[in-house]
Amino acid sequence: MALPLSDLLMLGHGDKKLAACVLILLLELFMEGAEAVPNQADIDNHLELGKEFLARGQLSDALTHYHAAVEGDPSNYLTLFKRGTVYLALGKTRFAIQDFSRVLELKPDFIAARTQRGVVYMKSGEYELALTDFEEVLQDEPNNPMIHEHYGRIQPAIEQWQLVQQLIGHADYQNAIPMVTQLLEISPWSVGFRQARSDLYVEVNDPLAAIADMRQVNRLSQDSTEGHYNIAKMLYKIGHATNALKEIRECLKFDPEHKLCFPFYKKLRKVEKQLTNAEQAREEKQFQDCITAGEAVLKHEPEEPMIRYEAHKALCACYTGDEQYGKALTQCKDALDIMKDAQVYCDRAEAMLGTEMYDDAIHAYQAALDLDENNSRAKEGIQRAKKLQKQSERRDYYKILGVKRNANKQEIVKAYRKAAQKWHPDNFRDEDKKVAEKKFIDIAAAKEVLTDPEKRQQFDNGQDPLDPESGRQNGFHGEHPFAHFRHDSPFQFKFHFN
Repeated sequence: MALPLSDLLMLGHGDKKLAACVLILLLELFMEGAEAVPNQADIDNHLELGKEFLARGQLSDALTHYHAAVEGDPSNYLTLFKRGTVYLALGKTRFAIQDFSRVLELKPDFIAARTQRGVVYMKSGEYELALTDFEEVLQDEPNNPMIHEHYGRIQPAIEQWQLVQQLIGHADYQNAIPMVTQLLEISPWSVGFRQARSDLYVEVNDPLAAIADMRQVNRLSQDSTEGHYNIAKMLYKIGHATNALKEIRECLKFDPEHKLCFPFYKKLRKVEKQLTNAEQAREEKQFQDCITAGEAVLKHEPEEPMIRYEAHKALCACYTGDEQYGKALTQCKDALDIMKDAQVYCDRAEAMLGTEMYDDAIHAYQAALDLDENNSRAKEGIQRAKKLQKQSERRDYYKILGVKRNANKQEIVKAYRKAAQKWHPDNFRDEDKKVAEKKFIDIAAAKEVLTDPEKRQQFDNGQDPLDPESGRQNGFHGEHPFAHFRHDSPFQFKFHFN
């Protein structure tokens, strides 16, 4: 209880200082409270600014000023109605209905507010509430054509929704989808209809369409954590790990410790990182790094088929690039068992070519064309496989030198020197010498082709650049087959003929 002024004067020096501080504090609080009460001029100013922003289409700025005007005079039904229309323009239907309902509490005969609320109810799928508002409007305006039109659409919509539920009960999802789509033309803001169609798309295995409706449900529900989680799970289920990670981060913005989003985020972050690493390494032809990342994905995700598909797909390509053809074929098969894909068939064909399974490679390329008739890689692959099949009946320069098809020039020269030394004709006699001479010619030819980038590319494309049919003699353009062994060669030798 406050002391009277006479008592304050009788206080000691220290007590007087305390009392003075209390008085100053109370005075400041009183002044702040007085300043917080807006006058009519302030309210009018906010209304005018709100109108100006609204005219320029700056809805959020307009809403800010209408908020301030409502706070200044919460019983002004016109201001509430204006704010409700801005909420409506921003798609915030729940807040719009709250404002229109408050308007009707203040002024029950305000037809515009009741009409707007009825329309919002109808577009939100709240048909019974919409009917009630429209019937009251028609009592005052029996000839209102717009209300008659809306009113006439509601009962058929109610009956159609009942039919949709019957179709769903009989698992007739395909026929239910277009009927729900028709309902959404009448009620585009209906969370129930959107969710129903999303569920139907899941049933008919159209996940992208389902996700599109899920996003609308989440927007209409004002970005719920549950909505972001469900969208992330659906994206992950179809193998879109990067998009799923973005979505789950939206959930964590609302609740960093969300009981569903946070554990899923920890797992998803690992999987997405390894998938990204695998793809980047594949593009850079760092095949061992790609293989390591792909195997890590399979370890982190033992169940979800489409995520495992992405890992098998990467491993199929990278084991092929690394010339580990047996492992490549296993990974390609695992990927194709989950989903048929033209590029995987092409990678599988490449692995088959690496193991000289030419007929099987041609069939794999054809399978790719069956899925994508315009796939240029498959078209070119079939032609190359046929040329390689024909070439297999002739010399294989890689086999002659015992090198991989991706060997560099240094490895080729090293292998050439080793083979030339082994099959040097001076090391053999009689019939063995003739065999050695033939081997030696092949070794020299292999070195000529594989150390020349242009000739090597021709050979890799299924053409032998030293084929006598191309007009070259013995593959050396008239050059002596042993001209490579000049006076400075470490493999000098002489032929001894009888």
